[in-house]
Amino acid sequence: MSKAGIKAGIVGATGYTGQELLRLLAKHPEVSLEAVTSRGEGGKAVSALFPNLRGNVNSVFVNPDSADLENCDVVFFATPNGTAMTMVPGLLDKGVKIVDLSADFRIRDAELWSKWYGMDHVCPKLLQQAVYGLPEITRDQIGNASLVANPGCYPTAVQLGFLPLVKNGLVDTLQLIADCKSGVSGAGRKADIGFLLCETSESMKAYSINGHRHLPEITQGLDSASSTPINLTFMPHLIPMIRGIQASLYATLVDTGTDLQKLFEDFYQDEPFVDVLEAGLSPDTRSVRGTNNLQLAVCRPQDGDTVVVLAAEDNLVKGAAGQAVQNMNIMFGLEETTGLDIVAVLP
Repeated sequence: MSKAGIKAGIVGATGYTGQELLRLLAKHPEVSLEAVTSRGEGGKAVSALFPNLRGNVNSVFVNPDSADLENCDVVFFATPNGTAMTMVPGLLDKGVKIVDLSADFRIRDAELWSKWYGMDHVCPKLLQQAVYGLPEITRDQIGNASLVANPGCYPTAVQLGFLPLVKNGLVDTLQLIADCKSGVSGAGRKADIGFLLCETSESMKAYSINGHRHLPEITQGLDSASSTPINLTFMPHLIPMIRGIQASLYATLVDTGTDLQKLFEDFYQDEPFVDVLEAGLSPDTRSVRGTNNLQLAVCRPQDGDTVVVLAAEDNLVKGAAGQAVQNMNIMFGLEETTGLDIVAVLP
């Protein structure tokens, strides 16, 4: 394909995930940005809002109501929950492919979705059509999809960390624990006292302690890979850094005779964005910052029957925009790593 081979639009391009999409797609060799929307910044140059894109993105923000989205090949939705589902049906009817970074199409059960997101779903029939876009699990379905539900940031790390154990029946699936920490950018780009520097710096706290809306998404994914019911305790924490997720995952082994290091290495050996570290190493968030990589490590403390999986990812890339581009690549038959061959920034 030529540079203009895939005409792409981004709805809601002023948030952190929208900004990451702009950064990644600006250098994607097969993509031309045709429409970049914002209700609040219409008429303003993208580079005026995001100076890091000067010389790379020449687009101007347009109101989504007047954007020429129907002439795009693919449209990314980086919008608040509840927005995409009002626009997606019309675009699908025009033959436009969709990658939705919100939660609108991640959960297949409309009633369950409404329970966790506090609103009715306006196109519940599309929940069965949508393909859950975790390439390491649903790659074949993504390749034939018109509508891809891009996974949440926590669900990406937790599912990929537990998956080799759950799929091979090696752990008690009724006693799974996910202890996860996220940088403040995971809350989105908004004015909120709780996420100001003075409120988050030099502090750490758990939140959504009675149930986080990513829980049913994680459980749904693990259920599909497990022969036994899933019961997960999921506890997210906010930590004083901008970006990154570290997940510590705990489970009780029902089979202690398996070489867990070899299991994980073999399970992910062909995955371009999953890096299983050597035994004894622990992933850190700075090693994946700005990349689409997920680093994993597995261990059995004191050689007991508890297995610990450690996962680290950039919540804005593999946890959002990078995975969306990875899904687009698969949908259009491109090499999966196209536009995503990025080295992490250190320090």
